[in-house]
Amino acid sequence: MTVTDKDIASLNRQLGRVPRGVISIAARCGCGEPTVVETAPRLEDGTPFPTLYYLTHPQVVLEVSRLEGSHIMSELTERLEADEELAAKYRAAHDDYLARRRRHGEVEEIDGISAGGMPTRVKCLHALVGHSLAVGPGVNPIGDMALEMIDWTVAGCTCVKDRENQSA
Repeated sequence: MTVTDKDIASLNRQLGRVPRGVISIAARCGCGEPTVVETAPRLEDGTPFPTLYYLTHPQVVLEVSRLEGSHIMSELTERLEADEELAAKYRAAHDDYLARRRRHGEVEEIDGISAGGMPTRVKCLHALVGHSLAVGPGVNPIGDMALEMIDWTVAGCTCVKDRENQSA
């Protein structure tokens, strides 16, 4: 999805800084606000950046942070070790992530590195949820599980209404 000046202003507000390396808006909430940005594999200053899908929406970031605070990542990693079918789907998600990032160029320093701990562990749910929101359900099983565990949905988002209430 094309990035507009309004999107950049929203991202600046969401992140509290100027966004870097934004290629497109990969997902939006039900209110139309950016939720995930697709970022370049190499930032403007030359820094390699492996996180293709960067979660920006404050409500989702907060919910995922709460989930991470529950130490669910170690439980999910244990599930990967015990469930070969889940592990195979997670490895496929890793491959999907790498293939999608390669469309924007090869960056030797991050070759083979995806995000979120893929393909063998769960390290960052923010990256995995970002992947799931960007590409849709069924691609990243851990991102999909995390979305089911949080108190937020695309359709149920109230961010614009919440902002209007705060400024009233």
